[in-house]
Amino acid sequence: MSTIHDFLRGTIDKGEIPSATYIIGTSAQILEKGTLGQLGQGRAAVREDTLYDLASVTKPIVALAAMKLLQNGQIALDDTVATYLDEYRNTTKSDITIYQLLTHTSKIYGCVPLYKTAHTKEELLEAIVDMPDREKNDVLYSSQGIIVLGCIIEKICGKPLDQVLKEMIFEPLAMNTTMFNPPERLFGNIASTEYCQWRQRMIIGEVHDENAVVLGGVCGHAGLFSNIFDLAKLCVAMLTAKTARGDSFLSPAVCKLMTQNHTADLNLARGLGWQAKDKHGSPAGDLFSETSYGHTGFTGTSVWIDPSRDLYAVLLTNRVHPSRANEHIFKIRRKFHNLAVILSESQAIG
Repeated sequence: MSTIHDFLRGTIDKGEIPSATYIIGTSAQILEKGTLGQLGQGRAAVREDTLYDLASVTKPIVALAAMKLLQNGQIALDDTVATYLDEYRNTTKSDITIYQLLTHTSKIYGCVPLYKTAHTKEELLEAIVDMPDREKNDVLYSSQGIIVLGCIIEKICGKPLDQVLKEMIFEPLAMNTTMFNPPERLFGNIASTEYCQWRQRMIIGEVHDENAVVLGGVCGHAGLFSNIFDLAKLCVAMLTAKTARGDSFLSPAVCKLMTQNHTADLNLARGLGWQAKDKHGSPAGDLFSETSYGHTGFTGTSVWIDPSRDLYAVLLTNRVHPSRANEHIFKIRRKFHNLAVILSESQAIG
């Protein structure tokens, strides 16, 4: 067995995560892939095509749709939310820009459990408008901000967000098993997440994020389910700017704009929809280059891409199963990414 497989097996044996699927590769080939553990307590073993709740790894995929609109001249980064969403006109949030939403530098707070008081999609979206504004101009990770971005994309395209992503991203990249709200027939190969006290049941095949539940499972900040193969296709597209057919996916200029660090002088490193690599404590570990970028998800998922090394690493776990009271994933991710770089260097030497 490989060093990476042995490492992840050890984390499962110690009860730090219940399962993992992973894939590491370059724009030209897969270097290593593997599966370990069970879908959930008392369930079958995970497979290479097992679907995981991506949680916030949804965000950069939604941001890709925004960048496609930018490339097509349908939006500008300095456009304000009030340009597209009438409910923001004549409010204190009217001047928030798409750039601020993408870099998490807007005045919209994040990680607010709006589902506790908002019981419908309409109520939750209205609650975001009515939230108090934050005054600092630093980076504050805001799921609510990306919810707003998703609404803007829907307004511009005149279609639900799931349909927009299917047409703009999933079909061109042949990401055929990436979706919101997977049908029940697929539940037998979807990793369990958490026993949800709010819903009073173990969650399998439903979005884990509670705000996303109120939004119907289709929204900008969370809700996508996918597997390692589809996410590898996404990574290769980011490394090559090409679709599955070899057509242009993103122009080199737009790809560079999206993935560079836009907040180098602030508290956290952010691209446009992506996390850039922080100097200290990055989930990408110590060996991924300073130009690398990626995103993590609360459920235990992550995607990281290093254009300098022509390398990507995808790790999908359901670390919140059976409970979110488990923070081992932070050190696991860093070690996994360090081992991914070591693997790529050994392959290059070999």
